[in-house]
Amino acid sequence: MALFRRRRSADSSDSTESTAAVSAFWDAWPAVRSALAESVESDAPASAEVSDQVSALVKAIHPDLDWEVGRAPQPQGGLEDLDLSPDVDPAKLLEQLAALDDPSKITGSPSYALTLRPGASEEARIQSERWSRSAPEDTEWRFLPVRPADHEQLGSTVRWDDHELDLSHVSVSMRVNQGTGKIEVGVYHPDNMFLSGETRQAVAEHVTLLSLGEDEYVRWIGKVASLDERPLDPLPPTSMPAVAKQMGDLLGGTDGWVTLHGKLPLQGPVEILLRHPVTRRDFPALALFVQVLVPYSDADSDRLPQENSVVALADLEARLSGILGENGALFMQQTVAGQRMYIYYLDPDSGVLPEFENELMGWPEGKVQLRTQLDPKWKQFGLARRPYLRQIGR
Repeated sequence: MALFRRRRSADSSDSTESTAAVSAFWDAWPAVRSALAESVESDAPASAEVSDQVSALVKAIHPDLDWEVGRAPQPQGGLEDLDLSPDVDPAKLLEQLAALDDPSKITGSPSYALTLRPGASEEARIQSERWSRSAPEDTEWRFLPVRPADHEQLGSTVRWDDHELDLSHVSVSMRVNQGTGKIEVGVYHPDNMFLSGETRQAVAEHVTLLSLGEDEYVRWIGKVASLDERPLDPLPPTSMPAVAKQMGDLLGGTDGWVTLHGKLPLQGPVEILLRHPVTRRDFPALALFVQVLVPYSDADSDRLPQENSVVALADLEARLSGILGENGALFMQQTVAGQRMYIYYLDPDSGVLPEFENELMGWPEGKVQLRTQLDPKWKQFGLARRPYLRQIGR
């Protein structure tokens, strides 16, 4: 297998600084761990000394990051929460399925969660993911890179400015703003009339965040407003993830993939499989660009794969996906003139690249070529998909 020169990214110095900050955080973790657990147990803030220390460590990772501690959220238990994407780790999927019948079957039951809050900052989200993935093993703590959805809390009672609000009485309205490609949410609670405008808005945003989680909130929500009256077609807030998925399918293809067909000069018919829509926030840890060129020998008159090569390519793709798990993902493939080109992005800190390369070396239908480059801004993917942006509505 021919390996092209591996280039380093111009952003490597920034990466080195953030890596040092992440390491400094975990070096300091044993000194603050017990105090943070006690603050959760007592439902009281940690001491100013501990809080200031953790804040300084978190801000060193990225200045836009905030943090919070609390009880570890329980995994969601509905079918709609299953990850059925082509890149899902089979072991993870089996664990989720087992938990549908008995949530206690999910391995590990941490009591506490330390969560970083990147907000809308894309770069902060990338660094929070690196922080989470480098966390030490800890049976009592979960280390979350972003606040997740928590539908269980949508049935709880919260206290806000001396008002007790039963969130099970919340209903929402949702509309898609075609101009912005975002969802506008209205949130109604029967007690809204007794709340100040500021409190009502805070409750509306809190409900939306519990419904979607921070990532999906940032990705899909354009506006959140508190409603004076119950919507004409009220929906439960737990329906928001389904609406967001429909939005993704509307903007892109089924389950986030678009298939295109065309012709390239001097090469002939071409087939493109493109991940769309996709944002840097969807795969924050994946910064290593990997291009793979795989020839195939069983082709039709248009030099597209047939029969034996179709089966062999599909088998290769399944094996590569199994190797990568959450440490990498396919972004694009282009099939033309006896060759299939793949674009993957991998987590450069995962150490999965050598195993990925070894799997390619056994390909029997010709010489595989591979090129890698650190590309935290996904510039190479942007260049590869540029010719097709008009076709996918960009």
